[in-house]
Amino acid sequence: MILADENIPLSIQKALANDGIEVYSIANNLSGISDAEVIEFSKEPRRIIVTEDKDFGEWVYAHKERDVSVIFLRYKHSDMARITEMLVELVQQKGNELFGKFTTITIDKIRIRKI
Repeated sequence: MILADENIPLSIQKALANDGIEVYSIANNLSGISDAEVIEFSKEPRRIIVTEDKDFGEWVYAHKERDVSVIFLRYKHSDMARITEMLVELVQQKGNELFGKFTTITIDKIRIRKI
């Protein structure tokens, strides 16, 4: 269900997996692929991209990529534990509702937008 972009720390990936959430790691399996390839890989089987790369927002909003689901994490390193908790809780609570959405998680809020 989750496609962890290459920049997602292993600790975040492990926290998701420890809560029973299926995680596929780009860093462990497809290191070095482009953002466009990550997007294509997320389509079959359908997965939600979790990333710290703001370029995915450009793909969605500037390039009009519609058949994608993204959770964008914005945080300072000192906030990683709280952001991880927020991410795990969000995926547990919303699950499939996050497909077709661009979600941004910051220490202050979670914003979910339909793509």
